[in-house]
Amino acid sequence: MENEFKIGNIDIGIDAPLFVMAGPCVIESKTLCLNIARRLLDISRKIEVPIIFKASFDKANRSSYHSFRGPGLEKGLDILSDVREETTLPIMTDVHEAVQAEPVGRVVDCLQIPAFLCRQTDLLCACAQTGKPINIKKGQFLSPEEMKNAVDKIRACDNHKIMLTERGTFFGYNRLVNDMTAIESMKKLGCPVIFDATHSTQQPGGLGQASAGRREMAPLLARAAIAAGANGLFVEVHPEPEKAKSDAACIMPIDWLEELLSVCKKIFNVIRGENYD
Repeated sequence: MENEFKIGNIDIGIDAPLFVMAGPCVIESKTLCLNIARRLLDISRKIEVPIIFKASFDKANRSSYHSFRGPGLEKGLDILSDVREETTLPIMTDVHEAVQAEPVGRVVDCLQIPAFLCRQTDLLCACAQTGKPINIKKGQFLSPEEMKNAVDKIRACDNHKIMLTERGTFFGYNRLVNDMTAIESMKKLGCPVIFDATHSTQQPGGLGQASAGRREMAPLLARAAIAAGANGLFVEVHPEPEKAKSDAACIMPIDWLEELLSVCKKIFNVIRGENYD
């Protein structure tokens, strides 16, 4: 199929096996990233589900001016490069400005477009022109069908390595809800669809200067999304979620991940008529 490709050595596509994007919301330190990445590698090998390491070098859309944003482009890319070299995990990070695309594309295996920026034509095209796979998060303000416009922009730049991520829809103030039919609707655009299990539990701006969240609901949503046909999962994890410097209310304890992915793998195989141990 046109939209089958690889991220590192991981097969990506509508008919490809289950894969996962996981890591801390933001790069807090090299030590933390390496610790999380090593645990992700162990989990990936144990349950035989490929994992892409994700962390942001800059969180440009934090609720408050005083919120921690990350180490910045240069230092952040150095840390991500070290993580890939030490663990062999493929790497993904967010790109917020068109000027960042080229240097980020030289280091990472996949570029991610944040949900709030999924309509930014210059950003989408700059990322597409790196030739790297692109994960576009669906804006909370868009219908699944409207993501065709974002997909068309990437394809117009001769890049067909596109994934779409469902991460909830605004439901009044400080609340997101999930429409699982969005997964099938976006797959009809010819792109594999990922479900963001942790951000979907977010309550945007719910704490005034930060977002609230219900991390305990992330496993439930992840299982439901896989049952609804999602090709992959996006899960932000941390060894001490309450101390996380970004999205502390919805980031998931890494201790939950192995069991969750084991269950999701079984669900994934069942709905595709495959055998599993």
